[in-house]
Amino acid sequence: MRFEVAHILEKLGNKVENLALNTWQLRTLSAVRRCRTAALGGHIDACDSCGNLSISYNSCRNRHCPKCQGKNRDEWIQARTTELLPVPYFHVVFTLPDSINSLAIHNPKLVYGLLFEAAWETLKTFGKSKEIQSGMIAVLHTWGQNLSLHPHLHCIVPGGGVDKDGKWQNIRGDGKFLFPVRSLSKVFRAKYCEKLKEKSSLDYVKIQKQLWEKQWVVFAKKPFGNPKSVVEYLGRYTHKIATCLPAGRLTTTASKV
Repeated sequence: MRFEVAHILEKLGNKVENLALNTWQLRTLSAVRRCRTAALGGHIDACDSCGNLSISYNSCRNRHCPKCQGKNRDEWIQARTTELLPVPYFHVVFTLPDSINSLAIHNPKLVYGLLFEAAWETLKTFGKSKEIQSGMIAVLHTWGQNLSLHPHLHCIVPGGGVDKDGKWQNIRGDGKFLFPVRSLSKVFRAKYCEKLKEKSSLDYVKIQKQLWEKQWVVFAKKPFGNPKSVVEYLGRYTHKIATCLPAGRLTTTASKV
């Protein structure tokens, strides 16, 4: 028998209320416990030929539920797989320095939105230097391996793009690298800081010196074995929930351009 989180919660029963959890956490655990059980209702499917009846219980649809998120993750992987091209892909990671963490806690929409914009514009800039238009699939992580605040963007980037004539062109025939990492870092920092200064001038003034003193990190891995493995790798994280720390809710978000 395969044990699930719901089995543990069922074993605890009402004792879960003695774990010093807040009401939001208790509601979440209650949803996970009742997911796909008679407690949430369901429907019956009947076969017109043999009369066989099949009972299907409703899902809780809570974003923290391993059952529901597993299904959503598989659907995300399937959808992204159909979009892949038969070309080499690169895994590029854009990371924000910890000096911006305070602003990320108080204004996450601004900080993370600019991260997507700056990363995409950086890749477009380097693509133009090669006279091509490329693309990316991006997954936002706001937490690190130790569950500390660590905003970074995982990008799946094709190793080439479409030229002015609409024809595909590989960036490098040997496929050893996408773009120079140090140059990517400098352009990424400049673009992000410029956008932050424009949209959050007061906060930018407070951390301006720290942002420019630090070396920003852009990491680029060599192409994966095949395009599908790229999506499956990031698919593990698209619907993964981290522990909530006092610093704020930690999330994972996916996007593509």
